[in-house]
Amino acid sequence: MRQVKYKQLTELQKKALDVALEVLKHAYNPYSRFYVGATLISVDGELISGTNFENAAYGSAICAERAAVLRANSMGVRNFSSIAVIARGEGFDTTEVTAPCGSCRQVLYELAQISDTKLEVILATTKKDKVVIATIDELLPLGFGPLDLRIDIKKYKA
Repeated sequence: MRQVKYKQLTELQKKALDVALEVLKHAYNPYSRFYVGATLISVDGELISGTNFENAAYGSAICAERAAVLRANSMGVRNFSSIAVIARGEGFDTTEVTAPCGSCRQVLYELAQISDTKLEVILATTKKDKVVIATIDELLPLGFGPLDLRIDIKKYKA
């Protein structure tokens, strides 16, 4: 895990964070009032974004990271190198990066196994004055996925 400056990111990483910041305004968040945007970067450089969608049955809420994964899956895209995540509160900017929750980390871990990559997770504060880059393995040490169950996931690679 390493902290970097926004200007040190590649143009594609910057674009992914910019898209995540743009889409978070579409968050449906009447309960938490916390806005999260996420943008996946496919191995081909395609950007696919998502935002959080809450629900009165709190456990049914979908985080931005999983929304992006589900959107990508419905598009037939499953091979990714990175995901960018950015957030803000209702009326305040974040001063620390917002990392994926445990459920999202598990989904991203599985996505990394499908993609056969060390999925990079790019996290930034709202103003992008603090950026942290980690791998999903760093965020979910000793993760467990389909390969641990000896599942042949080749047919699921897009």
